[in-house]
Amino acid sequence: MSEFLDILTHGRRLQGAVKELSIEELESVQEKLSSIIEKRKEKALENEKAEQEKKEKLAAIKKQMEEAGLNVEDLQALNTDTNKKVGKKRPVKYKLIDKSGNEHLWTGIGRMPRVYKDALDSGKSLDEFSVK
Repeated sequence: MSEFLDILTHGRRLQGAVKELSIEELESVQEKLSSIIEKRKEKALENEKAEQEKKEKLAAIKKQMEEAGLNVEDLQALNTDTNKKVGKKRPVKYKLIDKSGNEHLWTGIGRMPRVYKDALDSGKSLDEFSVK
């Protein structure tokens, strides 16, 4: 593709590449290129118009916010409140206090903590640590 662009954008190379084409073929190529150029111009105008509409909408919203006594920070604060996790924590099913007096809580879900495994290996029952 790079070689094609080099030929297309360099006058002498382009002239050398199309020297064997007839006038009708050159005119056909010209029409196709003109069509592509027009479509690109239309698309650019549409994008420019959409950007202008967006700026106008933002200006209108900014004006409404000023009239209501609000600023951007108020909206950002509202956004951080809604991003917080809403779900509940799982309830603790087991509670173990080790020899050091440290409390170990476990929901019963996931891999069993080492302190519970050691206690079970020493002959205790999981029911002994159950939170009722």
